[in-house]
Amino acid sequence: MSYGSTFGTSSIDNSLAADAQSLGQLKLQAGNNSASATKETAKQFESMFMKELLKSMRDANASMKSGMLDNAGSDLGTDLLDQQFAVKMSGQPGGLSSIIEAQLNRQMGVTADGKATTPSTTTAPAPAPTSNPLHHVGHPSNISKAPSAGQVDFVNKLSDAAAKAEQASGIPASFMIGQAGHETGWGQHEIKNKGGSPSFNLFGIKATPGWTGRVAEVTTTEYKDGVAAKTVAKFRSYGSYEEAFKDYAKLVGSSPRYAQAKLQTASPQAFASGLQKAGYATDPEYAAKLSRAINTTLQLRRVQV
Repeated sequence: MSYGSTFGTSSIDNSLAADAQSLGQLKLQAGNNSASATKETAKQFESMFMKELLKSMRDANASMKSGMLDNAGSDLGTDLLDQQFAVKMSGQPGGLSSIIEAQLNRQMGVTADGKATTPSTTTAPAPAPTSNPLHHVGHPSNISKAPSAGQVDFVNKLSDAAAKAEQASGIPASFMIGQAGHETGWGQHEIKNKGGSPSFNLFGIKATPGWTGRVAEVTTTEYKDGVAAKTVAKFRSYGSYEEAFKDYAKLVGSSPRYAQAKLQTASPQAFASGLQKAGYATDPEYAAKLSRAINTTLQLRRVQV
C-alpha cells in the first residue's frame, strides 16, 4: 500500500511513489516517452530527496527529544507528515524536478512535449585495424548524444544471442553488443558475403589459416605506421549472429591474450582498455570509442528493463 492512499487518494500525482507498484508504473510510462510521466517521475524523485532531507534534519535534532511523548506512533505520524511536506514542496518551477526532467528528456531523446528528437551525430574517423590477425576494425562508429532508433533496433535484435554468449563466457552481454555496435556502425556496415548475403561477422574477426568455415572476402582499410591503405582481406562468415557471438566469446573468453580484459568486466572503460592493451586494435582512441558504445548499450538496456 502506498502512503498516499492513507490520506484518501491513490493518485500518483498526490502520493510519493515509494512503493514498487507506483514507481514501476512511472518507469514504464517514462520509457514510452510520455512527457507527463517524465515530469511526474522527476517530481517523485525530488519528493524522495526532500523527504530524506527532512528526515536527516530531524535525526540531527534527535538529541533534543524529551522522550516522554516519543513512541512508534509518533514516529509514524512524523514520517507521514514529512512525506506530505516533501510532496507539497516538490514540482515547483525552477526546482530540482525541472533539472531532473530535462536530464531524463535528454537521455530518452524527447522534447518537453513528448516528441522524439533527431539526435545529432558525428561520424568518427575510421579506426585503425589491429595487429591481431583475427580482427579488423575499419568501420565508422556513429556517436550520438541520445540513442537513435537504429541503435535501439540493433540492441533488441542481438540481445538473445548475446545473453547466450554471456552465460557461456562470463562476458557481459551489453559489452559484447556495444562492441558489435562499434565495429559495424550499429549494423550499418556489416561485412557481406559475395553476392550481398550477410556474413553475420559482427566483430571483424579474420579468417586465419585454421578457419574451416565460409569466408567473406572484402576490400578494407588497413593502417601500418599510421598510414592508411586499401587491401583485400578474408573474414569469417557465420550462419547466424548467435554463431558470431559464440566465436567472439570463445576468442576473448578463453584466449590468454585477453585474460586481463576479461577480469575487468565491472567497468566498460577498464574492459575496453584491457582489449586495447592486449592488441585488439591499434587505434589509440579505440578504448574511448568502445567504452562509449558499451555505455550506450547499457543505457538502452536499462530503459528496457
